[in-house]
Amino acid sequence: RLPPHTAVRAFEAAARHGSFARAAEELFVTPAAVAQQIKALETWAGGALFERHSQGIRLSAHGRRALPALSAAVDQLGLAVQALRQETQTAARRSTLQVAALPAMAQLWLSPRLSRLKAALPGVQVSVTALEQPPNFRREPFDLGLFYARGAEAAVGATGIPLARDRLVPVCSPRVRPSQDSGRPRPIDDLIDVLAQSGGLHDTVWRDDWSRWLQAVRPGTATAEADALAAGPDFSLYSLALQAALDGEGVLMGRERLVAPLLEKGRLHAPWGRPKALGDTLMLWVPAHRKGPLLAQQVQALQALVD
Repeated sequence: RLPPHTAVRAFEAAARHGSFARAAEELFVTPAAVAQQIKALETWAGGALFERHSQGIRLSAHGRRALPALSAAVDQLGLAVQALRQETQTAARRSTLQVAALPAMAQLWLSPRLSRLKAALPGVQVSVTALEQPPNFRREPFDLGLFYARGAEAAVGATGIPLARDRLVPVCSPRVRPSQDSGRPRPIDDLIDVLAQSGGLHDTVWRDDWSRWLQAVRPGTATAEADALAAGPDFSLYSLALQAALDGEGVLMGRERLVAPLLEKGRLHAPWGRPKALGDTLMLWVPAHRKGPLLAQQVQALQALVD
């Protein structure tokens, strides 16, 4: 008898992450469930696959030898299941587009453009799943992914198509700091004064945006100094930090592509100017196993959404 697939998945995820807790997050179960599944697999195999220590876990010699083949098998099973799903949907003449997207991109960039996307893909049901990180496209049933990428960042099992470069710029409610009558950007020292009073608003995923921007506009600024200057509340979602900025609670380091509609409406403004392109790119991730004219049509439809 083969061991349960859930036990193999638990082992493979824990071995890849080096953590039962992180494997549990990926598999949407508890760490105790992961530990139980791995224990069952070890009983089936007749030997320990992990060494348990007070500081964490480490693969045993048996586990290290088993991991590459098991990872490849899980990848192959994921691809086979996706191929079966595509075949059955084609036979039933159903057409769906499953998009994985960063929460901020799903809410602030893709959602306002969904009607245009559906118009470009008539008859297609578009579903969007918000994820903090790009999925493993060999295993997860997503047709496309929308995430930010910086530098050479990659997604497992996918190739990247750059949609647009983005820029960082500090934004706030006009109540926090009005623009100068001259129309010229306010000096950086003025921003420092505002940050001293209300702090910088942070999204936990992009917490280093403030440091990167301050170091770009104030050469010689150390990371520790930049972090201290922009010290402020953290938010688990960018949309929450954005709402705090709209409510006049502080200054947000804006991703220009995400805050552009609010800037155009005057609900936010950028009194200090100086938008900086620092290598952040809106990236469309295409699973490597997807081919054909339908894929080309979907990619073109998403590329056309870039204003």
